[in-house]
Amino acid sequence: MTATPQPDEARPGDALVKAGGIVFILGALATLATMAPLFLDVDPFPSYAWAVCMLMGVGFIISAAGVLRGIAFQRRAARAVQATTQGQGGTAQPASAQTP
Repeated sequence: MTATPQPDEARPGDALVKAGGIVFILGALATLATMAPLFLDVDPFPSYAWAVCMLMGVGFIISAAGVLRGIAFQRRAARAVQATTQGQGGTAQPASAQTP
């Protein structure tokens, strides 16, 4: 039997993925707001407004770190399960192949 987390349980990295998504959306909105004056023929925003657009990349990096953290957690959990099944002297079998 595997220790698969339930869908409503928070796993390592989930918070980073959510935070990265929020930061990415803020950067995307800043990009739209910064680009709008170029198409509306009005004065462009100052250069620090363009720096806020970099939040898109920062959000992507934060989300990627969360995904990598989740992958590392799942790999550690799989290795722990594999180590316990090998320590019992048997090989791992699918749950459908095991008899009660």
